[in-house]
Amino acid sequence: MDVRIYAINLDRSVDRWDTLSVRAKFLALPLVRVSGVDGAKTPPTERIDCDADAFAHNNGRTILPGEYGCYRSHLRALSVFLDTGDPAGVIVEDDIELSADLIVRASAAVEALPNADVIKLFNHRIVGFRRVTLSPTGDEIGRAAHGPQGSAACYIVTRKGAERLLTALKIMSYPWDIALERGWASGAQIYTTRRPVASPTRDSTTIATRSVYRASKFPWWKRLRTYGIRVIETVHRIAYACLG
Repeated sequence: MDVRIYAINLDRSVDRWDTLSVRAKFLALPLVRVSGVDGAKTPPTERIDCDADAFAHNNGRTILPGEYGCYRSHLRALSVFLDTGDPAGVIVEDDIELSADLIVRASAAVEALPNADVIKLFNHRIVGFRRVTLSPTGDEIGRAAHGPQGSAACYIVTRKGAERLLTALKIMSYPWDIALERGWASGAQIYTTRRPVASPTRDSTTIATRSVYRASKFPWWKRLRTYGIRVIETVHRIAYACLG
């Protein structure tokens, strides 16, 4: 299977691209740079395909500039991948440590689960994992009943999956990592490996610091509707993992 790696990189993050591209060249991995959308340069009034009210209800806070940029960047990466005509592509953020077997293991995962639209290759947490299959390279693939799992820093996507995501997730109402996991809402077949196939090279992120996240949250009494939504989401997630 012909698979390339599509790396999202902001124009201002030159050091990250240098590190990533040198590593890819050393490992002889096919790497394509996707210029990321810098949310800090897009005023809220100029954001496109973004439902700020739905985001506030779903997440109990305002959209951070970095989250908007991240969302648009992943949609752009999916479009770039589709234009190549390749059967599948690995989407990564520029803080991922590339490994020599990344493409081999990612391709094997898709071959083991041909109905998958997306297989996540890295998560911050895996709780309540339900195994569906085992890839030829020994990776357990399935779904997690508890979430969000966090991060969309590395995943393999098929052409059918990219087309589906570009349609279903066109309007932003969640951060990208959460939106990607919500296969019950998008109609996409989303899976994950039990153990990371890739890992980040650093703890820092270009989206926001923890203090910025906390400052964006509404007071608890304005988040009551959000709590109700999260209960419903939890039920959907468990059903998707166990029955879907």
